[in-house]
Amino acid sequence: MPRIQPFRAIRPAREYADTVASVPYDVVSRAEAAALAKDNSSSFLHVIRPDIDLPPGTNPYAAEVYETGRASLDRLLAEGVMHRDPDSCLYVYRQIMGGTPQVGLVCCCHVDDYANNLVRKHEKTRPDKENDRTRHVMTLNVHAGPVFLSYRGDETIDALVRTVLQTPALYDFTAEDGVQHTVWKVTETDPYVAAMLTVPVFYVADGHHRSASAWRAAMERRSTNKHHTGKEEYNWFLSVLFPANQLRILSYNRIVRDLNGLTVADLKAQLSTVGQLEAIDNPVPATAGSFCIYVDRSWCRLTVPSDSIDVSDAVNSLDVALLEDRVLRPIFAIDDVRTDERIGFVGGIRGTEELERLVDSGEWAVAVSMYPTSMDQLMRVSDAGRIMPPKSTWFEPKLRSGLLIHSLD
Repeated sequence: MPRIQPFRAIRPAREYADTVASVPYDVVSRAEAAALAKDNSSSFLHVIRPDIDLPPGTNPYAAEVYETGRASLDRLLAEGVMHRDPDSCLYVYRQIMGGTPQVGLVCCCHVDDYANNLVRKHEKTRPDKENDRTRHVMTLNVHAGPVFLSYRGDETIDALVRTVLQTPALYDFTAEDGVQHTVWKVTETDPYVAAMLTVPVFYVADGHHRSASAWRAAMERRSTNKHHTGKEEYNWFLSVLFPANQLRILSYNRIVRDLNGLTVADLKAQLSTVGQLEAIDNPVPATAGSFCIYVDRSWCRLTVPSDSIDVSDAVNSLDVALLEDRVLRPIFAIDDVRTDERIGFVGGIRGTEELERLVDSGEWAVAVSMYPTSMDQLMRVSDAGRIMPPKSTWFEPKLRSGLLIHSLD
C-alpha cells in the first residue's frame, strides 16, 4: 500500500494567502505569468516562474533562473509573507468551481512508492521538463507545487474529511477565475495516515513531471548523503489526494496547422471514409467515439462506427488514440503528436470559441473538439501499466501553487 505522512508546511501568513497563491507554473506562458504577477511581489509565480523577473529572452534553463526563484522564496520568508509551521500536519484542500466541489488531502507521499508503481502513471515525461523541475527542486530545496493524485474513494476517509469541513478554515478565498479555494489544518493526523493505508494504489492525475523530478531529486540527495537512513524528508514529495469520483476531466482539444495539401472538399471526403460525417451547430461531442471538426468557418461531426472500436484495449479505444490512428496519421500525415509542430493542443477550459478564433485567424487550418477522457479510463490505463497518448486529460480546477510547500529538510 502507498504511504502518506504529515509535514511541516511552508505556507503564507493568513492575510497573504490570496496574493501568494498562483496558477501552476506549466499552464501559463512567460508573458501570461508576468502579467499575472505584475504589481504583486507576493505572487508565488516569482518562485515557480522566476524567468518573469529576468530580461525577456533569458534562457529558461539558465542557472540564474533557478537562483532567482530561490531568492524570491527567501525574500517571501524574510518579509514574513510566508513562514514554516512548527509542527507536522496534514491539510484538507477544497476547491469549488461552478458550484461543484472537490476535496483533497494534502500530504507527502513516498518516492519509493512512486518508483514501485504504487503511485501509478499514465503519461510519458519529457526529459527537458523533467530536468527543469528536478533542478528547480534541488536549487530551492523544496517541492514548490503539489502532485495531483487520485484514488478510488473510501468512505472512512470521506467521513474524516467531512468532519474537518465543519471546523474553521485556515484560508478561504476566491481566485480571479471564480474558483473558491479553502484550506483546513489537520493536527490529529494518525487516523488519516491509517485510513490511507487501506487504499491499494494512488494515480497521478496531473503532475507527472513533478513526481518524476521529486524521485530524481531524492535519488540525488541519497547518493550524496553518506549517512542516509531512509527517514529523511527528501524521501517524501508534496501531494494532494482526491477521490476519483469527485474529479472533473475536461476535453483536451486539437488544432492542426494545415490541410496536408488537401482542399476542404478533399478533406471531408477522406473523413467520410472514417465514419459518418454531418454538418452540425453544436461543436461539443455528445458521446465518445465522435469528434467535432471546425474547418472553413463551419463545424461538422465525425462519428466512428462503434463496432470498429476494440473496447477491450484500454489505450487504443480512447478517443485521443482513435483520432491519431484514423485521422491525424493517415489524413494529415502527423505521425508523432509529441514532436510534430503541425499539431497543437488547447485545454477544454478555453472553450470551442478559442478553437474557432485560432482557425479563423489563419494561423491554424483545422480544430477538433474532443469528448473528454474519463477517470475510469485513466485508472484502467494506469492499472494496465500502459501510457496514454499525449495531452489526453485536462483537469479543472487547477491546484493553486504556494498555499502549501514542502521542504526537503
